Amino acid sequence: MTNVIAHVRSNNEIQTLATHLLEVGELSKQFATKIHAPEAGELIGLLHDFGKYSQAFQIYLQSATGLLDPDGDDGDYVDAKAQKGKIDHSTAGAQWVWQNMKCLGKNGEGKLAGQLLALCIASHHGKGLIDCLKPDGSNEFERRMTKEDEKTYLQECQKNADNDDAEILEKARQLINPAISALWKQYAIIKNTKHSETIKQFYFGFLTRFLFSCLIDADRINSADFETPENLAHRNQPVLWDDAIKRLEFFIIEQQNEIERKRGQFSEKTLRLNEIRRDISDTCQQRAKDAQGIYTLTVPTGGGKTYASLRFALHHAKQHNLERIIYIIPYTSIIEQNAEAIRKAIEHENDAFPWVLEHHSNLEPEQQTWHSKLVAENWDAPIVMTTMVQFLETLFSGGTRGVRRLHQLANSVLIFDEIQTLPINCTHLFCNALNFLTTYSKTTAVLCTATQPLLDNLKSPEKGQLTIPEKNELIGDVNELF
Repeated sequence: MTNVIAHVRSNNEIQTLATHLLEVGELSKQFATKIHAPEAGELIGLLHDFGKYSQAFQIYLQSATGLLDPDGDDGDYVDAKAQKGKIDHSTAGAQWVWQNMKCLGKNGEGKLAGQLLALCIASHHGKGLIDCLKPDGSNEFERRMTKEDEKTYLQECQKNADNDDAEILEKARQLINPAISALWKQYAIIKNTKHSETIKQFYFGFLTRFLFSCLIDADRINSADFETPENLAHRNQPVLWDDAIKRLEFFIIEQQNEIERKRGQFSEKTLRLNEIRRDISDTCQQRAKDAQGIYTLTVPTGGGKTYASLRFALHHAKQHNLERIIYIIPYTSIIEQNAEAIRKAIEHENDAFPWVLEHHSNLEPEQQTWHSKLVAENWDAPIVMTTMVQFLETLFSGGTRGVRRLHQLANSVLIFDEIQTLPINCTHLFCNALNFLTTYSKTTAVLCTATQPLLDNLKSPEKGQLTIPEKNELIGDVNELF
């Protein structure tokens, strides 16, 4: 490793650029495995900060962190505040990928992969994925890929990397063909579906956004953990679903025993309602063994959806080896109520980490711990309780804060409570995103409500609607239940 710098810790310890690129590449690879494109994830991680090999950026960084003396004799020191954001370090890696990929393949395979990956790299330090085609008709992607070398420093960066950290570009060259192959395979799968061209194009864009999410989260994690190394022990903890299942089942049994002990205090109507709630819960537990996909849970108000859906989610996560459960709820008051109910059922005081993360605007600072703030950045918790607003921002918002969490929706169970409150102007976008996640990234979704919206029977299906098989209603006879 050389002393080309990526970051400088507050105690002046240095993280070399090669170390940062390799570690971000490894993290991004892990995340992109969820979309069956680990080589693509590793490649964008490996080259995202390639522009930092330029002397201009190194002088700026050393001036900003006090490694260069403003009164020194070498004369290299610059005014870092004035230079902030003015030295391009994201275009060089994007141009390298584009130039080395665009001519490969007989059917445009390299061009397609090069566009996707170069776009992720070029956008990683800006306001989110750039508009390739601007409203005025100008081609922003082409502008970035043809940006002058004196502004991107690509040639200098290649020379410096080859001289000092030859493994970086050597590894990148080895990843080119596998990355193209992985992305072309995903492209072919989408292209050969029976969806409308509008939906197919949405899927291609969403695939790019998913890879962008992998890069953003990997970069943010590695940078933050270099500054605060103790954070590393709290990330990506293995989830022992068996523990949560045992606790929930014990909790449910205790509730039923309490009702039996006080049976004489309840009316026959109340006892009958409790039997129905128990049947709903048992049915959800039994259906958890089913294949992944989109399910509906149509239960009247007061039917015990919270514990029934949790029971399904826990058993389903164990059955399919999933990473987390995310509750998407329209109102913060319901989130707080449901979060408390779930904590009561499965959390113990001596747990190493909390099971439940609340992430919404109603949280007071005193309610948040350093751990909850850390895992809220990328929803790195076993059970996440959040709002539809946060969920939609994760799927579609600009910038990099929301998209960072997108890849966490893969390998997960998504529980949508009161799904009928979905904003109408997001309907087609929501349906396409959920179809993508459940089809291509090992996600299961459960739509909970007493009044199911017809998201699988919209007026303009060519713009996107949910794919929900009839057998995927978790409760058999909904009319009888009501």
